Amino acid sequence: MRNNFKKIGLGLVSALSFIACETTDLDITENPNALTPGQADVNFYTNAIQLNYVTFIESMGISGGQVVRQEVLFDRNYLNAFSPISFDGEWDDVYRGILTNLDAMRPVAEENELFYHLAVAEVLAADAMVTLVDYFGPVPYSEALQAEEGLFNPMPDSGEAVYAEALALLDGAINKFNGSAASGLDNDFFYDNDFDNWIKLANTLKMKIYLQTRLVDPNAISQFNAIVASGDFIDETSEDFEFHYGTNENQPDNRHPRYADDYTPSGAINYTSNWLMNNMLENNDPRLRYYYYRQVDAVPGQDGEEPNEETIDCSLETAPQHYLDGGFTFCALPDGYWGRDHGDDSGTPPDGFLRTAAGVYPAAGNFDDGRFEPVAQGDGGQGMGITPIMLASWVDLMRAEVAAISDPAAAKPFLVDALTKAVEKVQSFGGLDGQADLTTAPDGDDVTAFITGIESDFDAASNDGKWDILGEQLIVTTYGNGIMPFNFYRRTGYPTTLQPNREPDPGAVIRSFRYPANAANNNSNIEQRQNVTFQVFWDNNPSSPTFPVAN
Repeated sequence: MRNNFKKIGLGLVSALSFIACETTDLDITENPNALTPGQADVNFYTNAIQLNYVTFIESMGISGGQVVRQEVLFDRNYLNAFSPISFDGEWDDVYRGILTNLDAMRPVAEENELFYHLAVAEVLAADAMVTLVDYFGPVPYSEALQAEEGLFNPMPDSGEAVYAEALALLDGAINKFNGSAASGLDNDFFYDNDFDNWIKLANTLKMKIYLQTRLVDPNAISQFNAIVASGDFIDETSEDFEFHYGTNENQPDNRHPRYADDYTPSGAINYTSNWLMNNMLENNDPRLRYYYYRQVDAVPGQDGEEPNEETIDCSLETAPQHYLDGGFTFCALPDGYWGRDHGDDSGTPPDGFLRTAAGVYPAAGNFDDGRFEPVAQGDGGQGMGITPIMLASWVDLMRAEVAAISDPAAAKPFLVDALTKAVEKVQSFGGLDGQADLTTAPDGDDVTAFITGIESDFDAASNDGKWDILGEQLIVTTYGNGIMPFNFYRRTGYPTTLQPNREPDPGAVIRSFRYPANAANNNSNIEQRQNVTFQVFWDNNPSSPTFPVAN
């Protein structure tokens, strides 16, 4: 995944760097090839910050999604599921990318009154730092960029301190957006210089912070509700915060990374989550054919198909006892949905043209109209998809959680609003696939039946069952970015209905990740953890393995 993002970032940044450095006034007393802050184009910095941020969010979203079964986790032992080296790139995106560029651009932006540029960078930096805390706990911030002062081993700040700094950055950005500036950004990849929407985003990110700290801050919910009362937050799909990709295959490849992985001459690379697909099948979720594209109409061992050890070895196996005891789906699903179970560490068989591939949402692949043809480069929407980051439907689910704290039943209207917005948005992507037969798409009656069914199940469920449904629908609805459901899972312990790991005893549930290898190896003030059970400051729930119930 990260390789494709780096191609996008390096390609655009290289071109922009050339433009930013171009000069006809060569003072031979200075290195003419060095880009000094006084010569730098602030637009170059904001371009780089935006691209580093998207790379970071997409990658972290996949990691969080693997924990909560939104994506496939390929390890039977949670401690070993994510090696420290796997987060080195994301750490660099924030420290060498976002924060370094923000620090360098600040005096230039202030001198030239480019305050909107600065505000955009501050919003993205704030969200990136919050996400680092959510995944790792204490991280450097106050000393992070003081190498010139001799601080080569910056001390980690507490999670609480970084959260406070993030709130201050967001408030400062809002003040700048409310003021004036010499100009807008040359390239605003998110809102096209609609700074009212940037203010809504900044407020919504504050809401996210308050929701995440509600277990340790008695004032968090009142602060969350104060923003809701102001009305100045993301509540309409037109205000969704998302990054849009292109269709270029090389120099640079700016297609959605999932598309670039799955629509290749050798077939699909990624596996899809059996738990997520099964949940959507059982609920007749109208988003299913948009999320996933089936290359075949049956999986070995299902629908009368003979098992096949070569293409899917578990089709010859009996489900583990803990799967049988819990009634969990095992190995394969009906109707050609070919994915993998949580923790399935089998090798890679020759199934690139068999396994279920990324669909038209959010990766802009094929819409699944039942054609059952192998994937090919250039299919569907050609990769012109999105990375969803903060959508109006997700905000409805945040409000549902707040309502459910005092009365789970009170979450229902927000849940219904979230599903209504989410389904409409997902279905709007169908048109990206010009070859699709959209007469096969779920119609209005199908959508109504789905939402009514979720309502009925919600009404009939116990309070715990209501939280389970809320958690399940959060995982499904945020597909394409697992950061929010990973936080929800640790904050609430729901849903308890997740498919367990293939291994009966995979170790304690992941509560945070070990520090990136480069950070721990090169900074004497960062001590690497030997476990994944460290609880970030806002997670004061019982320790693993007692919490959460599901593993």
